[in-house]
Amino acid sequence: MVHLHAVRENLKIARKDFAKTEDDLKSLQSVGQIIGEVLRPLDNERFIVKASSGPRYVVGCRSKVDKEKLTSGTRVVLDMTTLTIMRTLPREVDPVVYNMLHEDPGNVSYSAVGGLSDQIRELRESIELPLMNPELFLRVGIKPPKGVLLYGPPGTGKTLLARAIASNIDANFLKIVSSAIIDKYIGESARLIREMFGYARDHQPCIIFMDEIDAIGGRRFSEGTSADREIQRTLMELLNQLDGFDELGKVKMIMATNRPDVLDPALLRPGRLDRKIEIPLPNEQSRTEVLKIHAAGIAKHGEIDYEAVVKLAEGFNGADLRNVCTEAGMSAIRAERDYVVHEDFMKILQQWRCPFSVSVPEFSFAVGIEATGWEAEAVAPFMLCSQSQKRTIQEF
Repeated sequence: MVHLHAVRENLKIARKDFAKTEDDLKSLQSVGQIIGEVLRPLDNERFIVKASSGPRYVVGCRSKVDKEKLTSGTRVVLDMTTLTIMRTLPREVDPVVYNMLHEDPGNVSYSAVGGLSDQIRELRESIELPLMNPELFLRVGIKPPKGVLLYGPPGTGKTLLARAIASNIDANFLKIVSSAIIDKYIGESARLIREMFGYARDHQPCIIFMDEIDAIGGRRFSEGTSADREIQRTLMELLNQLDGFDELGKVKMIMATNRPDVLDPALLRPGRLDRKIEIPLPNEQSRTEVLKIHAAGIAKHGEIDYEAVVKLAEGFNGADLRNVCTEAGMSAIRAERDYVVHEDFMKILQQWRCPFSVSVPEFSFAVGIEATGWEAEAVAPFMLCSQSQKRTIQEF
């Protein structure tokens, strides 16, 4: 019996080796295929295609291929000998655009965004409602917004809002950092814009989020270097693509910037960016909501007087309030505690609010802040200054 069992095991191994050898032989004997592009159909059976090597051919089509998909620009596989269309291929996508799609927006709920209830409502009306219920706009007889601009000081939650929309809608999410689009070779940046919108149309519903849009959306001017002209060409391609898709289509655009004053007027006109949503610095009630959200996961001991904390945090944005919670936790660690008490929050805020002497690098940075038009309180807490220091900076 033992000998018979060993023979069966050897036979099983021999069959696996035989099957693997057969597959290897088939792969070595198989003939390669040619990649081509459909230029236009002549009739239901014949198509004009352009091979990857350059020549054009009138070819037939395999019966199993869906002929309705063989439109102009479709990538196809051609047989090496007969040049018959064997199957269709997906659109060729630049790896940069492909990586944009596969960035995870994270699991961000609307409840995790504090103090921006009106802004969330406007954004959901502009992006979520046309994607989920387009028939509402058809019944009323209006066109939904095509794109939305989120603007406001840094750290107020513009990117967080876009991530919340993406994680709460079953749609593809393309996140683009506008400065990453710029390429040193002429025409490459505009090509990326075209491929980005083409990929979004092929993978509807899709939300395109362009952060720091002022990198490519600044005002155009007649004079400038070749790099400036390349940025202007990229902007013109973006404007052309925004005009090229349907309002009721399932591609929506969200742009974010903290410098709305430098954007080109052609980008801001209705029909491209229909809604402009300001994300301001949070007021006292909003700061309380944001602070409670960030402090929810912290181990606390005793009561935390959030109202007293937010009164000291006048002018703080959402990112600053998150940093307050982090520093309060660090204070507890230094005190060899595994929980945070109210005094940790107050101690950190009192340290940040006390006047400080402005050194030369900090002074020059503060002048840059004033030049942007934002209040100095909108910046990180360690750059805060008193009113007398602000007057000195302005006089300088």
